[in-house]
Amino acid sequence: MKVSEKELLRLTELSKIDKTYWDQGLILAGMDEVGRGPLAGPVVVGCVVMPPEPLLPYVNDSKKLSEKRREALYEQILATSLAHSTAWVGPEVIDEINILEATKRGFAEAFSKIGLPVTDVLIDALRGLDIPARQHPLIHGDALTYSIGAASILAKVARDRYMIEQDALYPQYGFARNKGYGTAEHIAALREYGPCPIHRRSFIGHFVP
Repeated sequence: MKVSEKELLRLTELSKIDKTYWDQGLILAGMDEVGRGPLAGPVVVGCVVMPPEPLLPYVNDSKKLSEKRREALYEQILATSLAHSTAWVGPEVIDEINILEATKRGFAEAFSKIGLPVTDVLIDALRGLDIPARQHPLIHGDALTYSIGAASILAKVARDRYMIEQDALYPQYGFARNKGYGTAEHIAALREYGPCPIHRRSFIGHFVP
């Protein structure tokens, strides 16, 4: 696959922060979550240790990529990474301990499953996680670093696939299209049919009795 010079330059820029850790021989992981905002489904955390080479073209913040590109990169990341993991925290836990604490729990679980002696973690924004490694939170980190971008793709594709599966079980809500987010279609279905088992009760009080 021929990659443009522009893309190679973008990739070099995206991996600058990562490179400062790689060049010191440190074991670096990127971590990111997907699904803090939806009305339904889990929050999913991705953790990935990428090698300095090869850099995978088109890795970026998952929100900036087409579904087709994310799917292709997901498989490449699984094949290329030195280690990867995901953690899932379901609606019942989100309702019990709130979305922030549920997200933090997901980060700790994903890190615990990574299976390498990670020394440093690049994280998209969150601070104070229960992770035995040096934490480096970055605002919009999924668009600023290669490792967090890769983690965001892992989490996004895994969660999207799950929500498409849920659409087959609960087709009235349009989960394959909205992935659980509060679109007009989803909210109208909530009001007509009420919640299903994967809805977050603490998120939908404005829409159902």
